[in-house]
Amino acid sequence: QVQLVESGGGLVQAGGSLRLSCAVSGRTFFYYTMGWFRQAPGKEREFVAAIRWSAGNTYYADSVKGRFTISRDNAKNTVDLEINSLKPEDTAVYYCAANRASGTMTSEFSYWGQGTQVTVSS
Repeated sequence: QVQLVESGGGLVQAGGSLRLSCAVSGRTFFYYTMGWFRQAPGKEREFVAAIRWSAGNTYYADSVKGRFTISRDNAKNTVDLEINSLKPEDTAVYYCAANRASGTMTSEFSYWGQGTQVTVSS
């Protein structure tokens, strides 16, 4: 079992930045793929970014490339998402998730956090 707890969301003006953090605990997750997803009101949950814990390979949705950066801290057991140049369309609940394999599809992730709200004002 893997436990995930997100933090760092909030209200920010367009053009601003936020850093989301996901605290990871539980069974060994060294070979997991850790992901960030988001869900805006009335929309389906969508993939944002992922990182392979062991190798550090990163993957991004086209819509966030160049603005979002995912990273992991082995010492702190956290997975962070740095968000820059925020846009109103980035407003959503952001979820941290863990996948025991290497895929990035939503259905492949078995463990989910409770989510953290990000609201971007124009």
